[in-house]
Amino acid sequence: MNLIYAIILAIIEGITEFLPVSSTGHMVIASSFMGIGHDDFVKLFEVAIQLGAILSVVILYFKRFFRSLDFYFKLVVGVIPAVIVGVLLKKKIDILLESPLVVAFSLLIGGVILLFVDKWFNKPAVKEEAKISYATAFKVGLFQCLAVIPGVSRSAATIVGGMSQKLTRTAAAEFSFFLAVPTMFGATLKEIWDFRKTHTGTLFTSEQIKFLAIGNVIAFIVALLAIKTFITFVERKGFKVFGWYRIIVGAIIIGLILSGHQLQME
Repeated sequence: MNLIYAIILAIIEGITEFLPVSSTGHMVIASSFMGIGHDDFVKLFEVAIQLGAILSVVILYFKRFFRSLDFYFKLVVGVIPAVIVGVLLKKKIDILLESPLVVAFSLLIGGVILLFVDKWFNKPAVKEEAKISYATAFKVGLFQCLAVIPGVSRSAATIVGGMSQKLTRTAAAEFSFFLAVPTMFGATLKEIWDFRKTHTGTLFTSEQIKFLAIGNVIAFIVALLAIKTFITFVERKGFKVFGWYRIIVGAIIIGLILSGHQLQME
């Protein structure tokens, strides 16, 4: 991986992390098309630059993060299911990450769901995070577990989960953002720990440190813009456009695979 590839992946991360289109799926496919494979550092990089993206959430919603302890308790309750599933299924998840076909079908199925989600859950009652119960936070956390499947999208799973619990589009999207902070922070620490166990001596080379620093800065800036645009768009238009986008991308990937195009994941 060179600097240009690192920048491209960081831009993709910033745009897609909080949109219901699967950032992991997009980076897996982008890595394959750029021919950089999925060695240990690339896998780490794709997870570690999420730190820049989640920092954008903390900055944009700064007051929410310092309003009350109840806010943090809800996030802890919401993240528990993902922690359990992540620990138990880590090896199987890594195998799935190497399958572009899994990504493609996940994008397709998720896209179909997003076409109808606005009609299915059209009587919201909860308009803000402060009114979300602990039971609701836990249920949304269960939906988040679906995101261990590449292409599902953590954002899509938690937003649909929130709307199924009578949250408005905006409330569901914002709680999805908040839940991403501990989830992605924990995933990054775990990835760094795993990387450290398999690499003796200096943890990162100077070039790798440069890639990580630049990647996080770019992901942060791009995510700031993406979140603001996403919330405004969803309030007015809903999720159908994201559904069609996922279907088109998923169909293109399947078409490439069926036509003999090799998406190298290793």
